[in-house]
Amino acid sequence: MKIIECIPNISEGKDIEKIKAITNEAKSTAGAYLLDVYTGASTNRTVLTLAGNPKAIKEAIYKTFKKTSELIDMRKHKGVHPRIGSVDVCPFIPVRDMTIEECIDITREVGQKVAEELDIPVYLYGESAAREERKDLSNIREGGYEKLKEKLKNPEWKPDFGEAKFNEKSGASIIGARDFLIAFNINLKTKETKLANVIAEKIRESGTVKVDNNGNKVRVPGTLKEVKAIGWYIEEFGCAQVSTNLIDFRVTPLHRLFEEVEKEAKKLGVEVAGSELVGLVPEEALLNSGKFYLARESSEDRSSKNKIINTAINYLGLSSRYEFFPEEKIMEYKMKKEML
Repeated sequence: MKIIECIPNISEGKDIEKIKAITNEAKSTAGAYLLDVYTGASTNRTVLTLAGNPKAIKEAIYKTFKKTSELIDMRKHKGVHPRIGSVDVCPFIPVRDMTIEECIDITREVGQKVAEELDIPVYLYGESAAREERKDLSNIREGGYEKLKEKLKNPEWKPDFGEAKFNEKSGASIIGARDFLIAFNINLKTKETKLANVIAEKIRESGTVKVDNNGNKVRVPGTLKEVKAIGWYIEEFGCAQVSTNLIDFRVTPLHRLFEEVEKEAKKLGVEVAGSELVGLVPEEALLNSGKFYLARESSEDRSSKNKIINTAINYLGLSSRYEFFPEEKIMEYKMKKEML
C-alpha cells in the first residue's frame, strides 16, 4: 500500500480554537491520518504530521490550506519562527511504496490547486524546486512575511504557481518533496538568545559569514554536516533554545548533534537542559543513539529494544519538559497504532 507523509507548518500556536478547527479539518478525510500535533506559543506555530494514501493526503492537505486561509490573518501574526504565510511550509515525504518523483508530482498538483483556488502564491522547494536557488527553504523564506510584498515585485521571485500578487491575509506558501528530517530542539539553562545563536552558528553546516582582515566576507563552515540551526528564546520554557533541523540522521546522529551543542555551550559557560522533538522520529534514529550511550554503561542488558530506546530518551533529555512516550513519538509505532 502506498503511504505518503505530509507535515504542514501552520502559522498559529496560541489560539486553541483555531488550531482545533484546522486539525479537525485535516483529519476529516478518510484514508488520511493525523499522527501528531505540535504547538508552540513563542514560535506561534503548529506542526501537523499526516500520513495516508496519496489521494486522501492530497484532499486532506487542500482542506487544511483552505481552513487555514479562512482562519489565520498574517497581518496580525507575530512569532520567533521565520515564516511567509498562514501555511508556511508543507513538505511531502515518501514513506512506503512511493518514490520521490511521485511526491514531486503531488506537490505540483497541490501547489497549482492552492494557487488557483485560494489565490495564494506558491513556491516549490526541495526536490520539487525548478531552480537551484529555491531548493533551500531559507532562501525562499528570507525576509519573512514582512518583506514578501517587495519580494514579489522582483521577477527573480515570481511564484511557481499563482500570480506575483501579495495576499495580505495569507501571505505565500512553500511546498516541496523531501526525505525525512528530524526537528530537534535543545534547551539551554540561559535566557540569552545571543548565546543560542552563537552555538547555532558553530554547529550548523552553513556556519556563519565573517569579515577577514582585508574586509572581505568569508563563510566559516560549521562543525556538523546535514544540520540547520537557529537560536531563539522560548517564553513558555523560560529559556533559550538551539532549534535544529537534522536533514540526515545517518550522517549526523542525534547524539552527535546533542553532544556538539553541549560542548559549545560549555565553552560559553552554559549548561544544556534537555531537548524536545517536533513531530515524529524514526525508530532507527533513537536506536542508534541508545546503542551509543549504552556503550558507556556497564549494563548487560543491551539487546532489549525498549532498553536501548529508553537509554536514548534519558541521555538526550527528551522528557525534560514533557514526558516522551515512544508509542506516540516514534514514527513506526504511531503509524502502526493509527493506521494498521
